[in-house]
Amino acid sequence: MAKDDPWKPIYHIHPPYGLMNDPNGLSYFNGYYHVFYQWYPFGAIHGMKHWAHVRSKDLVHWERMPVALVPTEWYESHGAFSGTALEKDGQLHLYYTGNVKFDEANRSANQCLAIMDPAFRIHKYKRNPLIKGTPKGYTGHVRDPKVFKKDGLFYMFLGAQRNDLTGTLLVYESQDAIGWEFKGELQVEGWSKGRMWECPDFFWLNGKDVLILSLQGVEKNEHNYHNVYNVIYLVGELDLARLSFKVDYCRELDKGFDFYAPQTFADPQGRRVLFAWAGSGEVAYPTDPHGWAHCLTLPRELILDGTKLKQKPIGELVRLREQGLTVAGQLEKGEKAVINGDDAFELNVRFTEIAADRFGIRFCQSDREEVTLLFDKRKAVVTLDRSQCAHRFGEQFGTVRSEELPIGDDVSVRIFVDRSVVEIFLQDGEVAFTSRVFPLGESRGITLFADGKLDFHVEKYALARGIDG
Repeated sequence: MAKDDPWKPIYHIHPPYGLMNDPNGLSYFNGYYHVFYQWYPFGAIHGMKHWAHVRSKDLVHWERMPVALVPTEWYESHGAFSGTALEKDGQLHLYYTGNVKFDEANRSANQCLAIMDPAFRIHKYKRNPLIKGTPKGYTGHVRDPKVFKKDGLFYMFLGAQRNDLTGTLLVYESQDAIGWEFKGELQVEGWSKGRMWECPDFFWLNGKDVLILSLQGVEKNEHNYHNVYNVIYLVGELDLARLSFKVDYCRELDKGFDFYAPQTFADPQGRRVLFAWAGSGEVAYPTDPHGWAHCLTLPRELILDGTKLKQKPIGELVRLREQGLTVAGQLEKGEKAVINGDDAFELNVRFTEIAADRFGIRFCQSDREEVTLLFDKRKAVVTLDRSQCAHRFGEQFGTVRSEELPIGDDVSVRIFVDRSVVEIFLQDGEVAFTSRVFPLGESRGITLFADGKLDFHVEKYALARGIDG
């Protein structure tokens, strides 16, 4: 049933069946890009988490590998939770959290290690767990190790929750990436919201320190934090001696409906590449009855422009392009330009000479439904509206997402549609929207519209398959 579902993506990483969530262990090792991900193979529910594994030579065409981690040991009795990868001594170290639940209200967590050799064989470290249990003062919600090396020492950041039900990050230090000493909390100077901080990611970019946090329990305000759980990035300065992170800039990372638990890695070209879970917790999805759920985002290159983090689809994606179409013209008030779509395509639109207050793009469109991307020049706001979709879900969390965006005379839009997942990048990656939509079979129309005069240039490409179903 899952295999033949017409909503299954063809170029986004997704599970063959069952439920996937967080990307894990992102890395380039022994000639391949490796993506692991959280996977429950026995149904479209959040059950006992395994680590699944795919690999690629080019970040575009993905090969399914044997399951990487199956939770069979006492220290992971209720799942192998998320983690990170670090190459060391010619092997890939996979750090993860062993989840242990005593009952519905009580749990603990162990930080564990598995090792992949150059032949891509994986075994669990014989002396697991590396860190048993959680420190005093914290609940059992301590998880998702991010491990990195700096100044000859290894550090581990862990998402955590204090006993007073507030979120924080814990810091461990190691000489050899095996034996770990608890150093304390990372004091994030300029951010304290959330009841739980998950899936921390940390990296250096353009001389700045960047920290990404996935947050539970942040109250929505204006254009921000409307999803069940939300993701922010913090640009600033990390001082490991003082266990502090001074925040210079903070922003939500993606403005769409379905984006969580991003993780990054450095590729051989020195690019900082991101994947995220294109999904959300506590929401039922239309594919659940079909025996599968969720996918990952496309790989994105992160570029730090001043203190703003821009996200661009990785350049290698052009290899998926098949037949293309180019259309250019001008819209007057009330006119529309209509383009035929596909169920998997890339759409690049540039609006210029904009003398309209409201304009945009409708896609996944038919007589019965549509998704609308709307630019409001006077309000300096862009909105994504999926309220008119035939298959609605998660409506308790709203049907519109928005972001402030100064709109001048030139607006660039790049949209990737892959059957049931949409990724939108505006103004060369300044704003991104990741969302799931589940269109009817006939809903392939694309319309440009405006309430005034503007010029447009469109390139559309059908995209080929990059991963088996």
